[in-house]
Amino acid sequence: MPDIYPAGDEVITIWLTTGRRVPAGKIPLDIGVVVNNVQTLLNVARACDGEPVTTRTLTVTGAVNKPITVTVPIGTSLREVLELAGGGRSEDLIYINGGPMMGKLITDLSEPVTKTTGGLIALPTDHLLILRKSKPLETILRIAKTVCEQCSFCTELCPRHIIGHELSPHLLIRAVNYMKLGKTSMLTSALTCSECGVCEAYACPVGISPLRVNLALKAELRAKGLIYLGDLGNVDPMAEHRLIPTSRLLDRLNLRKFYSEAPLSTERHVPEEVTLKLQQHIGAPAEAIVKVGDVVSVGQVVGEIPVGLLGARIHASLSGTVMKVTPQTITIRKGGAAK
Repeated sequence: MPDIYPAGDEVITIWLTTGRRVPAGKIPLDIGVVVNNVQTLLNVARACDGEPVTTRTLTVTGAVNKPITVTVPIGTSLREVLELAGGGRSEDLIYINGGPMMGKLITDLSEPVTKTTGGLIALPTDHLLILRKSKPLETILRIAKTVCEQCSFCTELCPRHIIGHELSPHLLIRAVNYMKLGKTSMLTSALTCSECGVCEAYACPVGISPLRVNLALKAELRAKGLIYLGDLGNVDPMAEHRLIPTSRLLDRLNLRKFYSEAPLSTERHVPEEVTLKLQQHIGAPAEAIVKVGDVVSVGQVVGEIPVGLLGARIHASLSGTVMKVTPQTITIRKGGAAK
């Protein structure tokens, strides 16, 4: 496969590897394909042997002293994970949970690692990614309304659009700017956005964020219970030439100086305490089935799926004593007894 972004998007991965296209609003299984990432497959293999998910492997990189990839118990604080990378290079840093394009800003390093934590990136507070992600939606909308010149670069480089999806970021910007004028399927195509960020980080020449506008529109459409109903169009004849080389993206995002190898550590970190969120993924939050003072062991079920709902069990990631139980979290401390 070519070294391009967003190759990690399953729709693009399927197209690049098989030539098949997932229609907008559908899932890979609809075209006879299943996509899993490596960590999921490892967890499935372990589950076959009765081993639940109690750890997460993630990369800590950016402006840190020792970029590293570590495996830690779920519930370990992000601050503790940062310390495994030697800490930040300065005090004037802000952190991103996930990747530089789709990751979310972290406002509190005491937050715990969950099953879906993608990684930890440290960047200076004045880095363009931090400034962009910190910009209020009101400012984004005002900029879009005043400077969008309808050049359509965001649409021409949109990964979903180039393989035939109706999604057209420049038309959605126009619709939002002019009281949502446009056909229904064009407006609801916002729901098919993969949130890859190409439109704001690479395509737009005037600093608009079609991504943020799409996110706001998606929330509004979902609140109204709307879905996308549209047809799959033709692949852009220039599609393969509109893919973004990773090296070009690194330079555009000013990340070259923060990019370095983050070797996998084989050491398993065992914290003194973990805080397990009862909701770590899509689905209903689990319900705690332990109480303060209970002694638990790694792998023991501590949060159960509510009856009749879709969710996932939560397992203890540390052997120790339950110190605190709230409707949102369970805190376990290694050894000891509850106070």
